[in-house]
Amino acid sequence: MTMKRLASIKYGMLLAACWCFVGGGGAASAEELARQAKWQARFSVAPNQGGATVSTVEDGSPLAEMGIRTGDKIVRVNGEHVTDASVWERITTALVADTDYDLVVRRGFKEYRMQVTFPGIERESYDHLKTEYTSLISDYGVRQRVIITRPTNLPAGHKTAGLFIVPGLSCSSVELTPGRDHNWAKMLRALVTDTEMTVLRVEKPGVGDSEGDCGATDFATELNGYELAYQMLRELPEVDQDRVVIYGSSMGSALAPYLANKYGASGIVSDGSFYRSWFEHMLEIERRIKQMEGKSETQITDMITKAYIPLYYGMLVEKKSYDDVIRQNSLLADYNYHGPRHMYGRPVEYYHQVQDFDFAGNWQKLKVPARLRWGQLDWIMSEYDIDMIENTLLSAGNKDVVVEKTPSLDHWHTLHEDVKDSFTGKRGTWSPSTAQIIVEWIKKLAEAR
Repeated sequence: MTMKRLASIKYGMLLAACWCFVGGGGAASAEELARQAKWQARFSVAPNQGGATVSTVEDGSPLAEMGIRTGDKIVRVNGEHVTDASVWERITTALVADTDYDLVVRRGFKEYRMQVTFPGIERESYDHLKTEYTSLISDYGVRQRVIITRPTNLPAGHKTAGLFIVPGLSCSSVELTPGRDHNWAKMLRALVTDTEMTVLRVEKPGVGDSEGDCGATDFATELNGYELAYQMLRELPEVDQDRVVIYGSSMGSALAPYLANKYGASGIVSDGSFYRSWFEHMLEIERRIKQMEGKSETQITDMITKAYIPLYYGMLVEKKSYDDVIRQNSLLADYNYHGPRHMYGRPVEYYHQVQDFDFAGNWQKLKVPARLRWGQLDWIMSEYDIDMIENTLLSAGNKDVVVEKTPSLDHWHTLHEDVKDSFTGKRGTWSPSTAQIIVEWIKKLAEAR
């Protein structure tokens, strides 16, 4: 490790320990993070073809001014080839303002090179909330964006309840930038605007304004950011430490018990969670996927035994890359739909650490009130895991447990008529009640105890 890197880590640990706030909850003393930007265009990334094809371009945008038009394909960004959707998502997520980007664009059989700079995205603002953009520096030396929203016109000395949001594993932003209208954004908006609490969100490394590369960030680094951000929320002068709730979605829902056990909480809300190891999870999800694809149970059992057990055991338990596993058993290549060193946009090292994390043990240790929601059309997480969580909590003496199994709801807060509609990516519908039950739970858990 270089002296410069060591110094950076030590400096980050110092900032994390003292938060270095100015003016009682102001911006951290670290220099301002670069502002995230957007393409101001829409793209499609076809499987096994490479490149991001332009669907639409906003008039007057930097791309439009450079002559980019529908049908053009961006094949390289700053020398990196756009090989698949996960690479494009990572590049898009890391796009920042006032930075020169070298693009290689293909139109037909010709390639064009150009340099483009993008404007920053407008920050969040609300009529009834004060929004603060600050940052923290993790123990790994990564500067991460922190967004805090507070109720306005608080009486002097008044303490508010606090809400900490832990998102899923994808490299998706927790910032409500203009134009975000998918159902996860609607859920986020309800949590921020309707809970009447001080709400803190932290962006993953490489997401939004945060430094780093989400596609290369391991689980330990990401978890450290959540731990520091949660401590930051609890130490805010206006927050009542006895009235802090953790809301987690998907992967974040399984981290909520860990944070509550380690740092305390007045309760957790777990939305679409799991209980077992990631190895067990992947085998179960493969079975569900093959069922929805119409395979017979005999075929599925054969595929699980011959292909998916060795594939995921090699990657998760033996800590190999998919590339390494397939190199040792080439027959598994026909069953692997993940990248050589990535799965769902995250590096295999992330999942090596996830596999070793004690999710079930943290559920068993949880003593604070727990609220669990599972959608009956959630094909990512299973009902059996939710039942195991409930039974484990009750057996361990935690009697303040409520479970809601919502009809027609999938993993992405979307209502469908059938699970296959969710599986095939049909749009589905949003219902305000999807967020309302979560908001009501959080407010009840945050009441003075």
